[in-house]
Amino acid sequence: MYPHLFSPIAINNLELRNRIAYPALSLIYSLDSRLNERYYRFFQARARGGAGLVTVGPVGVDFLGSGLPFLSLAQDEAIPDFAEAAKLIKEAGARAWVQLFHAGAYSHPFMINNQAALAPSPVFSNYSKAEPKEMTLDQIKEVQEAFAKTAERAREAGFDGVEIIGSAGYLITQFLSPKTNKRTDEYGGNFKNRVRFPRELIELMRKRLGPDFPITIRMAGNDFVPGSNTDAETPEFARVYEKAGVDAINVTGGWHESKVPQLPMHLPRSGFSYLALNIKQAVSVPVMASNRICTPEEAERILREGCADMVNLGRVLLADPEWPAKAREGRAREIRPCVACSQGCTDMAFKGKAVFCVANPFTGYEAERAVKPTDKPKKVLVVGAGLAGLEAAVTAVQMGHQVEVFDRADRIGGQINLAGMTPHKNELLEFIRYYEAMIEKYDLPVHFNINVDLSLIQDKKPDHVILAAGASPLVPDISGVDGPKVLTAWQILAEQPMVGPRAAVIGGGAVGLETALFLAQRGALTPEALHFLFMYQAESVERLQQLMVHGSTRVTVFEMLPKVGRDVGPSTKWVLLGQLKRFGVKIVTKAEVKSVKDGKVEYVREGRPHGEEFDQVVLAAGVRPANTLAAQLEKAGIPFTAVGDCVEPGRIEDSIHGGFKAASEI
Repeated sequence: MYPHLFSPIAINNLELRNRIAYPALSLIYSLDSRLNERYYRFFQARARGGAGLVTVGPVGVDFLGSGLPFLSLAQDEAIPDFAEAAKLIKEAGARAWVQLFHAGAYSHPFMINNQAALAPSPVFSNYSKAEPKEMTLDQIKEVQEAFAKTAERAREAGFDGVEIIGSAGYLITQFLSPKTNKRTDEYGGNFKNRVRFPRELIELMRKRLGPDFPITIRMAGNDFVPGSNTDAETPEFARVYEKAGVDAINVTGGWHESKVPQLPMHLPRSGFSYLALNIKQAVSVPVMASNRICTPEEAERILREGCADMVNLGRVLLADPEWPAKAREGRAREIRPCVACSQGCTDMAFKGKAVFCVANPFTGYEAERAVKPTDKPKKVLVVGAGLAGLEAAVTAVQMGHQVEVFDRADRIGGQINLAGMTPHKNELLEFIRYYEAMIEKYDLPVHFNINVDLSLIQDKKPDHVILAAGASPLVPDISGVDGPKVLTAWQILAEQPMVGPRAAVIGGGAVGLETALFLAQRGALTPEALHFLFMYQAESVERLQQLMVHGSTRVTVFEMLPKVGRDVGPSTKWVLLGQLKRFGVKIVTKAEVKSVKDGKVEYVREGRPHGEEFDQVVLAAGVRPANTLAAQLEKAGIPFTAVGDCVEPGRIEDSIHGGFKAASEI
């Protein structure tokens, strides 16, 4: 079905079973730099799922370049643990790789015992918020030697190849960039000197590892940092890498500190495949494309159109390690979606916590969670076809229970149908596709437009009820909220009514901010219109930039707390706030709204009363659990489990993980 994606490919003389690579991602499953059972089962699952190449990493080559939260192969004592990982990956049919890592100035002082990091130059890092020490010539040689020795240990452990991390703003990119490399010796200044460090490193590794052991490098296709390297310079780096001895080049986006989103759903699918093509046109070794490659169709297109020779599926294989197998077997609709929310992966990594996936309750829990067939099948009734109810229902069916689902709406998905209407959140609707496929696969009965009451449950005589009835909008106790000019955020997203030129949103949490952006973008140029006008130079670039961010409604957000977005993850909050700023959304914090009567928002800020007139007022003050059945079920003595927003309004992972747990504990 996907002939290019599932054709073999060789890196050096090593053949891979297909063109799918799982790249290195920070998982933080230990805080002592060592592999453990959680890591083993995680990597094993990605290999069993059908990936052609599975990369363990990032793996530190020395302490100052990584620190305790990162895996390390800097000592011989670690070889046996890595040998176990390599064995598990290879036994499952994949090729095993190690990514060699040194953060340079990106090493956070607290992770390296408050020592100063080493970097090409003592340039303050906006990422680590610290100034590193400039590496001496001896230290440069020592780090190069550390890379080579770590690569030798990886080979001794049985790995098939090694990858050098030369992207994301880490050490190698710091040498390459005139922004961070201010040296005046042979490692700084002109292009030849700035590329000397990685060139020598590759040459040393090739000499030590021999001609047949695969060496690859992950590089930035464009740093996306002002004053640093762009895609005009990166092909030249790639040519140097190839000549020095690399066997494949893995192309990703920019630095961690880039103001261009690298991973969230704001980045269009396959949005950086052009960077891979740019490098592929400069070299003859295989090139891998990265970032937001979500579906088999997209992966196949990238290969078919010659943009790359392989694709990296990072967070996609967090969401579903069986993505390759399902694609190969024609079951693409059954792939659990990566919705690029960043909540369980990037947000956790930035917080120094263990990575999981909001969409998959098994990711990171491979050793302890499984769908276990029951030896006592029960009749299970699920109230609510949102994410919690659907995951519970599917899990229960997989266990062998007899399940029926009831929902008061006319379709599955619950609040996801609303959340998927907000800007750049269409990916969330992929949950609908997935659960529809599961309903079809397991012939799961789902009944719509039914308000479940105790009488219906008693008539059905279930052995167990899973109560996942969701939530409803919380209407604050404010004068005028029942007026004709007042709607809830749910009504705005579901009904998409006409809104005048001025709108107020009461509430600066995630729902309020996303709804504000939804309103502000209405009437602005669509991507298709922008492409047409730009292609034909119908308007000036400056005018097009204006039309992109000027819609038909000016929006003001009122929030009583000192800051907005308290429930938005750190890896996406800056993107959302940036979008709000671009679209001219005004944010008023520390505002206690007293009245919204007739569209006039009256509020108190820092002890002073204020008032502003609006054509529409939108309430986004949160939600409240819809849990009236719980007390009745308890009184009637009917066994039940309440899960999701009907217990306490939460996040996607609370629903999906909670739904799985509820079913597994029946």
